[in-house]
Amino acid sequence: MIIRSKAPLRLGLAGGGSDVSPYSDLYGGLILNATINLYAHCTIEETQNGKIEIIATDIGQAAIFESLPVLPVDGTLNLHKGVYNRIVKDFRVPAPSCRITTYSDAPPGSGLGSSSTMVVAIVKAFVEWLNLPLGDYEIARLAYEIERKDLALSGGKQDQYAATFGGFNFMEFLKDDHVIVNPLRIKKWIVDELEASILLYYTGASRSSAEIIDEQKKNTSQGNNRAVEAMHRIKQNAINMKEALLKGDISSFARILGQGWEDKKAMASAISNPVIEEAMERAVQAGAITGKVSGAGGGGFIIFAVEPTKRLQVKRALNQLDGNIVEFQFSEGGTHGWKIFH
Repeated sequence: MIIRSKAPLRLGLAGGGSDVSPYSDLYGGLILNATINLYAHCTIEETQNGKIEIIATDIGQAAIFESLPVLPVDGTLNLHKGVYNRIVKDFRVPAPSCRITTYSDAPPGSGLGSSSTMVVAIVKAFVEWLNLPLGDYEIARLAYEIERKDLALSGGKQDQYAATFGGFNFMEFLKDDHVIVNPLRIKKWIVDELEASILLYYTGASRSSAEIIDEQKKNTSQGNNRAVEAMHRIKQNAINMKEALLKGDISSFARILGQGWEDKKAMASAISNPVIEEAMERAVQAGAITGKVSGAGGGGFIIFAVEPTKRLQVKRALNQLDGNIVEFQFSEGGTHGWKIFH
């Protein structure tokens, strides 16, 4: 039997960072995000050789282990091993014999939540394979715990919930890791206008979000007033943008996007850099309204808001730089899996 799963990557539109402890524990976080038609993919194939083979084709890593209850978390393929270890432990599964193959449509460190989305896709494949009794909230929570607690990787909570639920979501992050996902019903013409008004540009530079997030956590936990006030504004932006989107007010959407970027830069020193600033400057000179880096910052994807009639000239200006434009559409569904018998 072969089991496949996929989980969508997301654009962080507003509120990003307010889902990270200690801020979310102290003040509560609010985030608006939307998934797009780029995915993390996982395939599990049953084998009979008493081994576990893990292949991450996009990053060129592979390893074979004996079927043990716990695989060593040693810096190679940790996301895969973390999921395996937790599934075997929590559900008392006899160590299975299988081949796990994964790849993502976006590189690690792209700012689209690719690592967390991969964890969700792998969890979903195991859920499908072993018929585990997990709903959306349980899958997202498990993925979050594997990444943030078991593997001690710094970051927030939004990515796991976005990948699991899919679509446009307004999320609330409360203390004790309590999360509420509110799906938004955005009219089709608003989604069409939004797709026409957004350019997604990959800077070509991926980065480790953990270092940026660690600085952000330090700034908010130590009472750095400038950082805390900026995060309060970022959180309010999520409320304001939700209202703008539901009404189809794209000019307000663009203004809030730009505001969010200015506030985000106050959170940590590495959030912007010369590569990002040059792309921003070129795009605005060519007619873009504003831009914001998706994810923690420091590289990855930039979301540009553009007047649709100026879209082509902004694309031409950005194409002169080293990055590349990625065409996308918003996606509705969250993670899903299926079985193939052969």
